Amino acid sequence: MHNNLSKKPFMTDLPVLLPIAEQAKLGALIERQEGTYRLNLSRRHMFWMVGAFAVICGTAEAATPDGMIGPFEAIFKWMGFILWGPEGELKGFSLNLIISFFSMLVGTVFGVTLGLMQVSLLAPVRGGSWFVTQFFRNSPWLVLLFTIMFLFPFEIDLGFIVIPVPDWIKAVIGFSLPVMANISEVVRGAVRSLPSGQWESAESLAFNRRQTMWMIILPQCVKRMIPPWINWYCILAMATPLCSIMGVEESVSFTTQALNAEGDRPELIPVFYSFLMIIFFVYTYPIARWSIQLEKKFAVKM
Repeated sequence: MHNNLSKKPFMTDLPVLLPIAEQAKLGALIERQEGTYRLNLSRRHMFWMVGAFAVICGTAEAATPDGMIGPFEAIFKWMGFILWGPEGELKGFSLNLIISFFSMLVGTVFGVTLGLMQVSLLAPVRGGSWFVTQFFRNSPWLVLLFTIMFLFPFEIDLGFIVIPVPDWIKAVIGFSLPVMANISEVVRGAVRSLPSGQWESAESLAFNRRQTMWMIILPQCVKRMIPPWINWYCILAMATPLCSIMGVEESVSFTTQALNAEGDRPELIPVFYSFLMIIFFVYTYPIARWSIQLEKKFAVKM
């Protein structure tokens, strides 16, 4: 029997799940991954940002007093100073990149070790590594930075030599602690995500646990760990301006110095800090897009 109702859309005021295609459209802007939300930006958002910066500069230009340099001239004047500091020094934004690189390197080395300890068969090792992971993972990054800055000495006297400890080294240590904890969770999650049949097959072939981990489990985990690892690097790179509070001469500190040199003019404040935001955006945006592509490429096909 022909049913005319089948041609009409089914209407209801009850909460229902949207079709997969509609969910994909709604999730195109913000994607939820590993307990955090990541912005899935497109090229038009970049154009909007540049347009917004032009509007900010135009507004500042209109508010510039006669006889004073305008915002565009001020940005070009101090651009090199903000990016890499005074001539012959690696400071400013270049120091942000150095801090992020070494923090990620140290955090990854210790994070992988801590993550493998979380899947250990020894209960004390597993419990202790879990506590360390959760402690640093749930600690505010700024609090960790302050703690490291005040706990570590300015120099280490070995008796025959005195080794200075610059502030940016302390910042590397402070940032590497939360990175270590989050990478530990990435490793633990990747290892646990593999089917138990992988372990059972290795055991049937007389592999011991160390051989199984290094020759079978971890090679399969690498693809799953790369996208969240890159995502955490982007988060770390954008968090490095926090160390300016402790006096590290990175991009935010040099931007403040440039504003002081221009007399702390109110119309230049949004221009300079918007320029700094664009610098970080231009650096982290391609990395974030690459992370999304890798995640789609290495996604587990069900």
